[in-house]
Amino acid sequence: MPRVAIIGSCITRDVWPIVGEAPPQDLLYISRTSLASLFAPPLNGVVVSEDPPASLGVSTHRAMVADIRKTALAQLVAYRPTHLIFDFIDERFDLLAAQGTLVTHSWELDVSGYHRQAPFNDAHAISRTSAACDLLWRQALRQMVDILDMTPLGEARLILHETQWASHYLDEAGGRQAFGDVEIFGGKLAAIADYNAILSQQQDAFSAALPRARRVCAPGPLQLADVRHRWGLSPFHYIEDYYRAVWREFQALGI
Repeated sequence: MPRVAIIGSCITRDVWPIVGEAPPQDLLYISRTSLASLFAPPLNGVVVSEDPPASLGVSTHRAMVADIRKTALAQLVAYRPTHLIFDFIDERFDLLAAQGTLVTHSWELDVSGYHRQAPFNDAHAISRTSAACDLLWRQALRQMVDILDMTPLGEARLILHETQWASHYLDEAGGRQAFGDVEIFGGKLAAIADYNAILSQQQDAFSAALPRARRVCAPGPLQLADVRHRWGLSPFHYIEDYYRAVWREFQALGI
């Protein structure tokens, strides 16, 4: 039986439920992180709630806490997946530099209020679109290559789930509409073209660093958002046929 690990986002995790199939029996899902923060030291002194705020799900709260405490990488190595899937949709978030480490400034961190605790007092933001953030990400990619070489993760089949933010979406009547700028969260607007350029650069860099990774990508016409998506309208909440195309590729790879 496959043991599947995902370092990524809901575009990969949701493939199975959206197409009406059972997910892999053994599945480890690591989200709300960046490669840069995944390899950073833990941020000590943050007090987290045993019960997540009502607006946060248990799984996303757990993922955000793992990003603060940096427990995900050790969990991943111990899990010994047969298949390790990457997607970079969660790389849309800015980073926070605090006390010599990095934390992903996700919506969940914002809602939790943890970023208002003392360990974040002198934190400064590193914009996702900045050259500094790109450099930190590429340094972390080199660390990922080393981890794959030095641990049982090197035995896993690597898969890169490539995509782009959709420039158009289907409305309630099934009509095709164009996105303008979209909101990351908290009123921060993003130009789709800017974030698609980042995705393209990251996906190309990953494939160059790890050429043995299998690239999985839905056809361009299926990279279309849908207002009726289970999580609502977003440039990376796609039509059902997108997920069905990716699911077929996963099947071909033994998942």
